[in-house]
Amino acid sequence: MSKNNPPSEIIAWQMTETEAPLVKRSLPVPELKDDDLLIEVAGCGLCHTDLSFLYGGVKTKKALPLTLGHEFTGRVVATGSRYEEMVGKSVLVPAVLPCGECELCKAGRDRACRNQVMPGNDLDGGFASHAVLPGRWICPVEPGDFDLWQLGVVADAVTTPYQAAEIAKVDEADTVVVIGVGGIGSYGVQVCAARGAKVIAVDIDQGKLDTILEYGATAAVNVKGLDGRAAKDAVRSAAKESGLSRFAWKVFEMSGTGNGQALAYDLLTFAGTVGFIGFSRDKTNVRLGNLMAFDAQLFGNWGCSPKLYPAALDLVLSGKVKIKPFIRSFALDEINDVLTMSKNHQIAERPVLVP
Repeated sequence: MSKNNPPSEIIAWQMTETEAPLVKRSLPVPELKDDDLLIEVAGCGLCHTDLSFLYGGVKTKKALPLTLGHEFTGRVVATGSRYEEMVGKSVLVPAVLPCGECELCKAGRDRACRNQVMPGNDLDGGFASHAVLPGRWICPVEPGDFDLWQLGVVADAVTTPYQAAEIAKVDEADTVVVIGVGGIGSYGVQVCAARGAKVIAVDIDQGKLDTILEYGATAAVNVKGLDGRAAKDAVRSAAKESGLSRFAWKVFEMSGTGNGQALAYDLLTFAGTVGFIGFSRDKTNVRLGNLMAFDAQLFGNWGCSPKLYPAALDLVLSGKVKIKPFIRSFALDEINDVLTMSKNHQIAERPVLVP
């Protein structure tokens, strides 16, 4: 094992069997396996999925207690024998780590790998001073003009919409509709705009819509208080006013709400594509016959293939996708207050917890 100032303990904020708040604990540093990395966390973003684990009744794969957090960067301070050259390197941790060997991985569907591990779900994650992870797919990063903690959101909030744009083959000929321009959608708009598409941003928060118009959106539509038909008409009107086609829209649902999912399907066009990226447990009643009649397609998107992380990271490092206006740092010790504020929609930016 190679080491570079390894810690004597790990300070972690853990989810337990009792209701939130999280509990601060001192944990022993485990013995590293040959393919493990011990990473000193620089910063970990708070995702809607973390809130779903805590408040939404979604079960974690690993039994509690568990350290949440799957969106982080850090510095490698110790390794098993397989990755000794990684000691001292700054890294971006993919939110989902596939095995790379199974039937699905070999077929190019590694996001659906059934042997995958997700920090903060299958094993302890990034709301801690340190995390132990398998070294496969960990992405080295040179922060450049960024503080390392700022790049944590790339691990999910940027790469997940990047994967969606790849699946949908977004290019300069496309009209894209992004529903929900919060933690993921704000980057979804930017990723699609960077690929040359015209993007209509949809949300119920006028402040977020005003901001995203400065970062790549062609038009913005506030659907607060509108029923499904009125919301659909508002988006169609915005497209017409912007001189955009009525057909072949690529609609990305990134709000993680039942209303957002229903609107996404309602916006299905002839030769259109609808992708569901935001997570929700709500059920939506739709007429599937439209899918056939419109010669359209639907897809789901779970995370991002680690193979695409360098390209997504390059969009951020090159300045084509801006992250600094959409994040806000908090001390890790403030995490329970941050969780409460996030649950109550009191933080406009994506919180990043910094040990």
